[in-house]
Amino acid sequence: MEKIFENFTFTVLKLNKLIQKIKHVEMREFGLKTIHVMCLYRLYSNRGGLTCGELVKLTLEDKSAISRAVKVLKQKGYANYDSRSYNSLITLTENGVKIAETTIAKAERAVNAASCDFTEEQRLNFYKSLDVIAEKLQAYYEGLTEGKND
Repeated sequence: MEKIFENFTFTVLKLNKLIQKIKHVEMREFGLKTIHVMCLYRLYSNRGGLTCGELVKLTLEDKSAISRAVKVLKQKGYANYDSRSYNSLITLTENGVKIAETTIAKAERAVNAASCDFTEEQRLNFYKSLDVIAEKLQAYYEGLTEGKND
């Protein structure tokens, strides 16, 4: 049982660390940080704009980190929003769209490199399995916080 826990936990941690390192290297040319990858992706996917609160939910980052990230995107000319208005919509500028498209292409290359030995069926099963694990862990966590898993 310990080996299963060890393999699962360390593999997930290793994947997370590698993804963060790749994001760091790939974003250097734009003077951006790893948090900006998901901000750009989510804003690109939601062209009508998102509020800071919506970005928080979609990126799983904390509110202060997203606020700082969005401020940097605006300073660099990649995003627009009304800083005087609470919960204003954040949208990508034309340059922001270009950076987002480049970033998404880089992400796709990384994902393809990681899964190049998988058949399409294996890839689909892998992601389905990850989704199930995430759902089950979420339910387990909620049970812990509600005192149901004692």
